[in-house]
Amino acid sequence: MHLFHIPTLFALFLLVQAKTAFLESALLPYVFEPLPLGSIKPQGWLRDQMQLMSDGLAGHQHEFYRFVKDSSWAGGDQEYSTLNEAWPYWFNGIVPLAYALDDTRLKQQVRSAVDYLFDSQYEDGWLGPESTPQTRMLWPRTLVMMGLTQFLEAEPAEIPRLLPKVYKFIELVHSMLADDYLGYLGRPDSEFDYHWGITRSQDMIISIQWLYDNYPGEHGQVLLEIMQFYNEKAWDWAYFYSSEVFPKEDLDIKLPPDEDLFWYYHGVNSAMGLKAGAVVRRFTHNETLVHISKRGIDWTFKYHGSPSGSIIGDEPWSGLSPSRGSELCTTVEAIYSLGYLYQAFGDWQYSDRSELAAFNALPAAVSPDWWSHQYMTQINQPYSRDLIDTPFNNVNSLGQTFGLEPDYPCCTVNHHQGFPKFLSSTYVKVGSNGIAHAMLSPSQLTTMLEDDNQVVIDCQTIYPFGEKLTYTVNADKEFTFFIKIPQWAVQSASHVQINGKLPQRVKPDLSSGLHSISIPAGATVVTLQLSATTRIVPRQRDTVSIYRGALLYAIDIPHTIRSASPRAYRSLEPIPPKWLHPHAKDYTLENTTSWNIAIDPSTLKFFSAESEDVALKNPIFASGSPPTKMTVMGCEIEWGLHKGSPADPPLPEERKCLGDFFEVVMIPYGAAKLHMAELPTVSYS
Repeated sequence: MHLFHIPTLFALFLLVQAKTAFLESALLPYVFEPLPLGSIKPQGWLRDQMQLMSDGLAGHQHEFYRFVKDSSWAGGDQEYSTLNEAWPYWFNGIVPLAYALDDTRLKQQVRSAVDYLFDSQYEDGWLGPESTPQTRMLWPRTLVMMGLTQFLEAEPAEIPRLLPKVYKFIELVHSMLADDYLGYLGRPDSEFDYHWGITRSQDMIISIQWLYDNYPGEHGQVLLEIMQFYNEKAWDWAYFYSSEVFPKEDLDIKLPPDEDLFWYYHGVNSAMGLKAGAVVRRFTHNETLVHISKRGIDWTFKYHGSPSGSIIGDEPWSGLSPSRGSELCTTVEAIYSLGYLYQAFGDWQYSDRSELAAFNALPAAVSPDWWSHQYMTQINQPYSRDLIDTPFNNVNSLGQTFGLEPDYPCCTVNHHQGFPKFLSSTYVKVGSNGIAHAMLSPSQLTTMLEDDNQVVIDCQTIYPFGEKLTYTVNADKEFTFFIKIPQWAVQSASHVQINGKLPQRVKPDLSSGLHSISIPAGATVVTLQLSATTRIVPRQRDTVSIYRGALLYAIDIPHTIRSASPRAYRSLEPIPPKWLHPHAKDYTLENTTSWNIAIDPSTLKFFSAESEDVALKNPIFASGSPPTKMTVMGCEIEWGLHKGSPADPPLPEERKCLGDFFEVVMIPYGAAKLHMAELPTVSYS
């Protein structure tokens, strides 16, 4: 099976045409232009969450966590694999967190990291600890470059000092790729697995395109050729998104005969690969990638998507079984990819999907104080413990516990990119004189449009815990403001009000979902009132998941919590104290009530706070904190276990109430650390 470009004459013709086109023209523009890091600041509950990240594990890894503090990138010798990717992952996430919060302590961590990185740069331009060509791998530099381009975007004063050093590295990358793809493809004598780099090539290309868009200088041709080098040997996501190859099996797929397909349906790879077509289209001008990408994303979430907005994979895809899990890395990469896709293509669904994962899958996988996290989160997860015999494919017995490194440490060093990169995608530029609130959240934008038009947009809202968003807009000159109307909103009952005047019904664009408003110079107050209904969404085996607005609701399982000193992910032995922080603990959560519950969706009732103008509790993603809940009538049923976790829900004919019906409380999924969210149904009548 050929996993690269399909070698037909027509395909070769297209390749030649594309190569000619990309060498002769600039990159295709984004439909909606991203805005510089630092121009968007979090507000309200989102700022609270990101401050918890700064005060928690993300903001302190630099000080104690062995794979960051004593990484080979920082002069130490601690790595969790030969990929040497831990420090690069941390760096890629800490940069946007530091500048979103304008946090002096975190920005000092970033500057210290940048200074060490370039002070230790090799004479030939190489960045990182590897000293010989045979030990050099480009994949971890993908993450470093993403962090560096964000840093240069937020600190333009550093451009004169650092850009020549960046280009010294870029010229070396070009020469390595020209030398039979050294560092990108494996060599016969190589001990490393290079599949990660060629599966995730689009992420390096994004940084190369940023340089081309902003500071090409005399390097434009080199940058374009690097894009082509990367693409020529990359895993071809368009090939995977074909009906002959893409796996659509229900529940739990088996490895196909060609095990190389693993690299496509590895959960994290698939989340990163969602945006591959959009990235490649920019320099190949291949418009078929718009349709192919949409098809691949539709299929991915239809056949392997979690109700919480993530992708089910532990680590390879696991069909749709709610007992299988979503890796935290998969979730944060999906949030980023979907935000990028909305900017690149302007398709309504990508924005809504990014919100779904950010407001549900991400917070469910981390503790309220952001000091511990899961490696694997199950949709039906009534306890979080050592499973001994796990239902997962490639995860240890602690994978769904909350801890410092409950399994492979990639999620420890990568989880904190989730909310910062979501924030970076919340506002976009539309044309030369327009701004859109693309993904809704409490946030503030300060930017400059054409003709020196400074615009400040402050959004105060408890969304997604409420449906009202109030914007205070100050502009030196007139411009057009757009607001994304979620696809779930009842348009006939949703309206916009400007400066207290008569409300007007929203009229979102049928492609992008944007509602446009003409904003004059001066101060303007815009109020958006959305209207949501409770949605009952069918899942496998005649089960349902319950939504209201952008939130998934789940049965909140009461529990006890027990803490212990963190254990190393591989040996499960205690981590030495020198690499621990007093707040870093491993946790076991044990349910104190039954979880084997079926519900009657016709009895659902929704409750919310009397006012949307009150301050939310902090932390918001904790049981008892959200201002909304649902109740529903349910009963206990026979529901067995499979390898230590709830088995797939019983089929309709197997559901029999074991006792009387009782009222069941459901809360936002992200706040319910133990939860049941894919539920069998029974009749209460």
